[in-house]
Amino acid sequence: MMATARTAMNKRVETPADMENLPMLLTRLGDDVMQLFDTKMSLLKVEVREDVSAFLRAGTVIAIAGMVALLGFALSSVALALGIATLLANTTLTTPARYAVGFVLVGGVYLIAGSIIALVMKGRLSKQSLLPNRSVDEIRKDKEWLKKEL
Repeated sequence: MMATARTAMNKRVETPADMENLPMLLTRLGDDVMQLFDTKMSLLKVEVREDVSAFLRAGTVIAIAGMVALLGFALSSVALALGIATLLANTTLTTPARYAVGFVLVGGVYLIAGSIIALVMKGRLSKQSLLPNRSVDEIRKDKEWLKKEL
């Protein structure tokens, strides 16, 4: 009997005053939703900023490495073209023609190799997602939650 009295005391009966608080509750819900949206937008900004920063750091290092490699590549290409011209010394071609053949052969090989590399990298880059996946997933979850709650 004592337990029944306690549970009866713990039960709350809705009064007209509680019903008047409904607009206040809806206002709080709206504020909470806006705060949630602001938090998600902040997360999105941080995630995008991190991604851009990582891309910039990697891009800078790649650019420097590319310049060093380009210098070595140019010197090696000239040496290879001159080597091919030297191999053609016993032909009836003039000296400028031998040099031209050497440079055209080297240039053709590099053109083919560069085209293949560009196509492979294009394929890899097309698989890379530019969307901030974590933020998109969080916003999608929040949308589903809001649909269920409202």
